[in-house]
Amino acid sequence: MGEEPRGDLDLAPLSASLHQYGVLIGARRIRPGDEAAASHSMRAGAASLERRRASGAARIVARRLLAELGWDADAPLMRDPSGAPVWPPGIVGSLAHDEEFAVAAAARAGRVVGLGVDVEPAELLPADLVNLVLLPVERKETRDDGVRQRLIFACKEAVYKAVNPLDGSVLEYADIETRLQEGGARLRDGRRLHLAALAAGRLVAAALAFEGFAARCPPDAAARADPS
Repeated sequence: MGEEPRGDLDLAPLSASLHQYGVLIGARRIRPGDEAAASHSMRAGAASLERRRASGAARIVARRLLAELGWDADAPLMRDPSGAPVWPPGIVGSLAHDEEFAVAAAARAGRVVGLGVDVEPAELLPADLVNLVLLPVERKETRDDGVRQRLIFACKEAVYKAVNPLDGSVLEYADIETRLQEGGARLRDGRRLHLAALAAGRLVAAALAFEGFAARCPPDAAARADPS
């Protein structure tokens, strides 16, 4: 990727960990003018300038990744009825942004069949969300580290984005168990995803579903899943 202006996120460690799976990831500081790259539906709708600008920034990153993958860098990346980006055939990807940065991840469909990404400020997870977002085992793992708890929040958001387009699952936070040290997440039905995360100036998380994931585990298989 071309060098980004100073002040953008350094995702080099995360990029290196995702490279083995054929996943590209990039980030951009949201800046004036990025709204011109937002989808047509968002530009024509009632979205605020801030939302259009953030959406455009994410698409600027995504189109750069598409070019690296050998796809059309001018792909429209329209929004489906749920608001999710529509990727070109043969590509899986995800977009995310917070108030300052936009992130995109993309890969050729194949080994990776589902991909989700999220970005959050490196700040404490609000106290009123801790019990909603974290399972008891996750609260134990984070030891009341509010920033690490927010990283788990980002991981679960990324998992949702990876899974929902595959089978329409509407996951609650309690349906997802993360194991940051092991680099994985498990759904209530027993299915597993790979997690990669970065905690630096921002919290960035990527969730990968591999080939064969879309087949749901039968209830008895989920019940037999290793609880560790």
